[in-house]
Amino acid sequence: MSPAKRQPRHYRTVWISDVHLGFRGCRADFLLDFLHQVTCDRLYLVGDIIDFWNMRRGLYWPQAHNNVVRTLLGKAKHGTEVIYVPGNHDELLREHDGLQMGNLSIRSRAIHETADGRRLLVMHGDEFDSVVQCSRLLALAGSQAYALLLRANRLVNFVRTKFGLPYWSLAGHLKHKVKNAVNFISNFESAVALAARKHGVDGVVCGHIHRAEISVAGGVLYLNCGDWVESCTALVEHGDGKIELLHWSDQQHALKAEAAVPALAA
Repeated sequence: MSPAKRQPRHYRTVWISDVHLGFRGCRADFLLDFLHQVTCDRLYLVGDIIDFWNMRRGLYWPQAHNNVVRTLLGKAKHGTEVIYVPGNHDELLREHDGLQMGNLSIRSRAIHETADGRRLLVMHGDEFDSVVQCSRLLALAGSQAYALLLRANRLVNFVRTKFGLPYWSLAGHLKHKVKNAVNFISNFESAVALAARKHGVDGVVCGHIHRAEISVAGGVLYLNCGDWVESCTALVEHGDGKIELLHWSDQQHALKAEAAVPALAA
């Protein structure tokens, strides 16, 4: 059975972040496929869904990006509760904190209670990034450098596709290898864990640093959604409260390989 014909998977909750609509590096194709293959009771958009920073340098908005917005609004229209928690790239929406439009609401932060009773603080996480908070100019320069790196990333993956290899993140690989980046991620996770303890919750769901992860930091559950630029990941909650990290590009590569087996056998 092809991936397009599979029945959608249903989850109690889905969290996605750092989609960066309006940015050339956005993998709207992967995200659209994910949104079509998944249904949920509650969907959290954990910041940087729209990249207003990049759009100031020139408008880039292909049909696929428009389709993502229409699909998200369609889910809200058909019963999914959609909670938008803005980040730094879509910080303009923070001015509308508390706005409710049908099943869609905008909140600067949210508390989510899982099916098994755990309380999770949902926030984008840019408030724990000293570069964003202390030097907006440096943050914008870093955003431009990141865009150049992603161009190289697209070239690498074009070659990998020709050889039948799955998507691979060059930017993500460098983050794990460069000492300063590793230290930044560690400090970020520690700061998020401290915020969780101050709020008296069991864990935090965030995004911002484009590094998907489920771990325990400082005695609290640390859940990072990742992004839809490099890793193409989402956090999902099952009916019993179990939380899982989905790597959608990996799953789609596996599904295509699975679909090809009957054809070869025939």
